[in-house]
Amino acid sequence: MKAGTLLAAALCAALCGAAAAGKGKKNMENKTETATLAGGCFWGMQEILRAQPGVLKTTVGYTGGRTEHPVYEQVKTGSTGHAESIEIVFDPAKTSYGAILDMFFKMHDPTTPNRQGNDIGSQYRSAIFYHGEAQRKEAEAAVARARASGLWKRPITTEIKPAGKFWPAEEYHQDYLKKHPGGYTCHYVR
Repeated sequence: MKAGTLLAAALCAALCGAAAAGKGKKNMENKTETATLAGGCFWGMQEILRAQPGVLKTTVGYTGGRTEHPVYEQVKTGSTGHAESIEIVFDPAKTSYGAILDMFFKMHDPTTPNRQGNDIGSQYRSAIFYHGEAQRKEAEAAVARARASGLWKRPITTEIKPAGKFWPAEEYHQDYLKKHPGGYTCHYVR
């Protein structure tokens, strides 16, 4: 090979390598994780969790049941098996799954099966729907931390289940307490 060809090949390799390295760095910076939680009416959960550092997006919806494409009028009856839930997209470089779970246990009562405040029914149960083995283990550790915290005097009844299909709720439920400040919530941070 001629010197000019070698130089061009080396320059191309360097530039292509730098572009690939930059692309990899960008992907690492944009890495996100998802958490799916149920702990009563999703309006109050969303209001608290969206304010947590590292939380990028929250969506309220339904999961954990057997009905395809559920709507609120069905879910509120308890007949679908779904729980009012929140899907949280977060940046693991800014917060951890464990930190989100610790907040979850401070903002609802995990000792009342199928109930949060005035909301009664299986659609208001406490549940962690994990995405992968690492989240399952962290969910179990978070339950153990909540038990050891002394915050709850009764046994914790939170379900730990694999995440299934998450069905976003109707638009009028999304960001409800932003749209209706002072609206109903049974959630507050203990």
